[in-house]
Parts: sequence; C-alpha cells; structure tokens
Amino acid sequence: MSERPASSIRRASPAARAANEGIASRLAAVEILLRVDEQNGYADVLLGARLPEFKLSDRRLITRLVLGTIAWRARIDYELALLTGRRLDGIQPPVLAIMRMGLFQLRFLDRVPQHAVVDTAVSLAKRIPEARKASGFVNAVMRRATREQPALPNRARDENRFLAIAYSHPRWMVERFVASFGAADAERLMAANNEAAPNAIRLNLKRGTRDEIIARLIEEGFEIGDGGRAPETIVLNGAANFESSAYRDGLFHAQSEASQMVARMLAPPIGATVVDCAAAPGGKSSHLAEMVGERGRVIALDLNFAGLKNARDVANRLRHDNISFVRADLASAIPLPPMRFDYVLLDAPCTGLGTLREHPEIRWRVGPQDPARMAAIQLRMLEHASSIVRSGGAVVYSVCSIAPEEGIGVIDSFLQHHREFDIDRELEHREEFEGVLDARGLMQTRPDIGGLDGFFAARLKRR
Repeated sequence: MSERPASSIRRASPAARAANEGIASRLAAVEILLRVDEQNGYADVLLGARLPEFKLSDRRLITRLVLGTIAWRARIDYELALLTGRRLDGIQPPVLAIMRMGLFQLRFLDRVPQHAVVDTAVSLAKRIPEARKASGFVNAVMRRATREQPALPNRARDENRFLAIAYSHPRWMVERFVASFGAADAERLMAANNEAAPNAIRLNLKRGTRDEIIARLIEEGFEIGDGGRAPETIVLNGAANFESSAYRDGLFHAQSEASQMVARMLAPPIGATVVDCAAAPGGKSSHLAEMVGERGRVIALDLNFAGLKNARDVANRLRHDNISFVRADLASAIPLPPMRFDYVLLDAPCTGLGTLREHPEIRWRVGPQDPARMAAIQLRMLEHASSIVRSGGAVVYSVCSIAPEEGIGVIDSFLQHHREFDIDRELEHREEFEGVLDARGLMQTRPDIGGLDGFFAARLKRR
C-alpha cells in the first residue's frame, strides 16, 4: 500500500490551531479549579505546575480564569442557583466548574464575546467524560446568563448579606471586617481583595547593583514599573518570567512588597547572625541572608520538611551559602540557647487573611474560629522565639493577616506577661514605613491602602 504524499496531508489552519490552543488552556483552568475544590489544592502551586506548558498569553488567561473564578465564587454561585433553579451541590463538579468559569468570563471579562464564552463552555463539557451528558444543560444555562442577570440581594434589608454576595466573601468575614474597620473601609477592602495583586519582585543585590539588574531584566523583556519602598523592591507592569536566565541566575525573587518590609523592619547589620523561626518557603530567609552578607549567618528553622527543602532551593538559586536549615517545631520548643541572639524573626503561620488576592481559596477555607485558634499557636511561638533574644536585641513578629486576634491581640498578650520587652519605635529604615505605622509603632498594611498585602508586624526590643 503506497503512502500518501506529504503535500496531500491536510494541515490544521491557523484559526483551527488557535481554537485548539484556546480549548486546551481553558481545560487546564477547569482541571485546576477541580483540584482546588476537590483536593484542597492551592491555586498558585497548581498554576506553577501547569503554566509552563502554555505560551505567555495563555498563561495570563489561565491565571486570570482560575484566580478570578475562585475569588468571585459566592457571587457566581448566587447567580447560578437562580439561573439553574437547582441546588448547586447536586450538580456534577466538572459541570459546575465549567459554568462557574463561564459565568466569571461573562460578568467580569469583556475581551471575549459572549457567544464565544458559551461555545467554549459547551466544548469543554463535551471533552470531559463526567460532563459530556450535561453539555445541553451547560448550553442552556450559559445562554440564559447572556440574557439575564439576577439582581443582587436588597442592601437596605440586609447589608451584610448584600456585601457578602456583591464582593464574594463569607458572611462571617464581612461581619468581622465591618466590626474592625467600619462599613465603608470594609467595602473598599473587599473590593481590593478581588483585584489582581501587584507583581512585586525583590532584586538580589548580592548579584549586582540595582541599575545593573534592572538593565538585565529590561534586556530580557521584563516590563519595569514603579520602584518600591526599599532599594531592592521593584513592581513589574507585567508578569515575571520565571524561565528567564535572570531568574535562573538568581537576580531576583518573587516576593510581595509587604513581605519584604518585614526583613527591613528587623534590619540586621552586615555580619550579624539572625534566627528565622518559621523560615519556609524561604523568601525572608534569603532576604536576611542578603542583608547580613557573606560574613553574616542565618539560622532558618521550620517544622515543614518540604518547606525547608524549598527554602534551600531558593537559597541555592540566589547563591546564598550563609543559611543553615534546621527542622524544629517552634510551637513546642526552640533548639537554641536562651538569650544568645541579637536578631530574631518570627513570621508566624497564620490564616493568610491579608493575601486573598494571591490566594483566593483561603476565604472559603478559613472559618470564624480560625483567627483565635491561630493566635494561640502564634503566642506560643513568640514566647519561644523571644527567649533566645539577648538584652538589647530584637525580635520582629509578623503575620500576613489583618485579623486583630493574630496581630495586635498576640502582641498585647505577649507584652502583658513580658515586661522586659517594649515595642521598638526607632526603626532604622523608618522612612520606608511611612503611612503604615500606627501610633504605637506597629506596621499594619491592607490591599485597599497603597496596594500592599495585608500584613501586621511589630519590632520588640529586650531591655
């Protein structure tokens, strides 16, 4: 049997190839959404594993679809329940994920025509075995969504319910935010939580000067935006390229600006020894290693073995060989001698309520009792971390949470029983903290105020 000539083989047209790529990217987004919901996966981790398979434009779209669909889930589900006339927990998870993502595009993205969103949703249903029989149902619901948009709950009748649906936050969280910040600020905060976070990176000044590294980044196609509060902080206008030689060569590390400010608050000098008491995943440890220089040393503690391995990988990529990694459970004890160190950092595990932009799934996993539960753990960890601080030394306590229990609550409880410590108001880089320090000298940042992640930090000095 003779072979067909190569010239006679039909090739897919550019339009067909683009359509296939579009379906593939959206299929990946649906798969990630399912793993977040069904396996308690973390969106940023799952995105990091899948995005290298796609070209840059598709990566941006997949990221927007995944994070946006998760963030707006309450509002999307409110509409879907009315559009379908069904209880959503009776719908197959793949079908629900497809419709959630489709409705997110219809309501919050305007670059894709509505008919294309509907067609894509139906195509996705036909490609997923568990959803194939429901493709007609998906088509009907999506088409109805293009014609109808259910009204939001009556604000005058129940303002907290309105806010919970309109801004897609759990009701208990709305009530806490209103109680802590007032209704107007709480509404601005929740609106900011649904925006994309700035693409902040930290330049590794061990590898070159600020100007040299920026020139290299521009050469490799990075879109440089505003400078941050610290010399090593840059905010990009586009996404960072983690496949670039600049990244592989350790010229920068992706880290939010508020997170970078924590190490700047501790401010260890060159040559100092620093203890990082909850070091994973390694961003702050490597930042401290850069600050203390080759003559200094960082002792990085953490209970999470996988997290320590990741922190070691970060240190290796950034060319920091002055970090020692030790597995330890700081909530139980600290394996270091008392009153021996001048600089200690405790960036404690927390609810993460200040990072809902990057980790939108947190809002659906954290419960009303979790801030108090975490605060009890954080206080024990601070007790142990402070025990190794010598006279005149300092410990910085920080959390990426805006819950008062985890911030001011922990500090006030600690100071009540430790009169030998005071809040240090004389920060070395005080100008970098303009607008984010309260009257007591405590750092409190929020996404709706200057675009920073929600962090709390306090520098405590032993008398």
